[in-house]
Amino acid sequence: MIVAMSVHTLYSFVDGLWVAGLGPDALAAIGFTFPFFFMLMALSAGLGVGGSSAVSRMIGAKDKNGADNVATHTMVLMLITCLIIALPFFLFAPAIFARLGAGPVAGMAGEYARILFGGTLVIFFGQVAAALLRGEGDVKRAMVVMMISSGLNILLDPVFIYLLKLGVPGAAWATLISICISSGYLFYVFFVKKDTYVNIKFRGFRFRKAILADILKVGFPASLQQLSMASAMLILNLIAVKVGGTDGVAIFTTGWRVVMFATLPLMGLATAVVSVTGAAFGGKAYTKLDIGYMYAVRIGLIIELAMATITYILAPYIAWLFTMTQESIRIRADLINFLRIMCIFYPAVSPGMLSSAMFQGTGKGTYSLIMTITRSILLTTPLTYIMAVTLGMQLNGLWWGIVAGNSIGALIAFIWGRVYVRGLRARLDP
Repeated sequence: MIVAMSVHTLYSFVDGLWVAGLGPDALAAIGFTFPFFFMLMALSAGLGVGGSSAVSRMIGAKDKNGADNVATHTMVLMLITCLIIALPFFLFAPAIFARLGAGPVAGMAGEYARILFGGTLVIFFGQVAAALLRGEGDVKRAMVVMMISSGLNILLDPVFIYLLKLGVPGAAWATLISICISSGYLFYVFFVKKDTYVNIKFRGFRFRKAILADILKVGFPASLQQLSMASAMLILNLIAVKVGGTDGVAIFTTGWRVVMFATLPLMGLATAVVSVTGAAFGGKAYTKLDIGYMYAVRIGLIIELAMATITYILAPYIAWLFTMTQESIRIRADLINFLRIMCIFYPAVSPGMLSSAMFQGTGKGTYSLIMTITRSILLTTPLTYIMAVTLGMQLNGLWWGIVAGNSIGALIAFIWGRVYVRGLRARLDP
């Protein structure tokens, strides 16, 4: 959930901001690709989270050789997964969007998606390598790489979209080139400079069931967790099309980029929680685990209260950034309304997201998966359909359903997290 959301948030926010100048149809086009790119990031990030969690536990147990083996296994799994999923998405992207009701924007959406799916290997490698750095505690360098990539995307987007006149596909090229540069640096760090704690050695590599199980017990649920979120986004897109047409998709996906950007600080906290709780769990320091987890939740709550206030006050100005063209003005009022409703659940994100991160860090990826499915599939999607379609509230019903489902789901996650940690502490620290 964590890594894919943070990286995807930055790229999608920047792309949406620059593409806005092309009008609401262009926003709708990249909006239709939103869940699918998220799926791509979900698989790579799931492997990364699994590897990161396992590496941090090995380090906590002072097992250097085990950490190296985990890193190598994670990279091999990444290559296999990449080969399996890249081709089908690349070939069938245009047909998929046409069947989803994209209508006149299906062509633009297909072009944008194909470019990104064509770079699957580079995207996967960047995600997994950065996750391994975080697992060994090198959070700063992993974050710097991500920020550099995002900065390049900001600079390249206007060049490819407007100067080179590539339009929506230009945004995809800018994103892919930015990722290529950051992934190239990570390749240099791991395989040329070799100044990381873990060493990746393919020579003489053989799969070991115990290591695979250690990675996949967190990585597989983490991938499914994010895939469930992407599936929920796809369903919400379909509801938005049903009640608001392609403009509804443009409003929803554009506004959701702002929501994800506003919760970005929590994603940074969550990556730290995975590493810290993983190391504490590996060392059986359950009191330290609890202190770190709750400290992050409190800090996150304060941050998101501030972000909610800022979003509510500045909603008209934020909406203006995405609706500066004459054609886009027609969605501005609805976008302002979306932002002011959605910021209500910002504070609830902290206990929910950081509880999920704690479960991932302690190797309980299945718990995190159950929480995400409960929130996104079992709560949010039914509530949005009932409010938007059954009760006839249209787009407003969609927005309120998202708020209700996410808030209730976050509360359930936090309660479960507290019960679990108290159970650990009952064993007493050594």
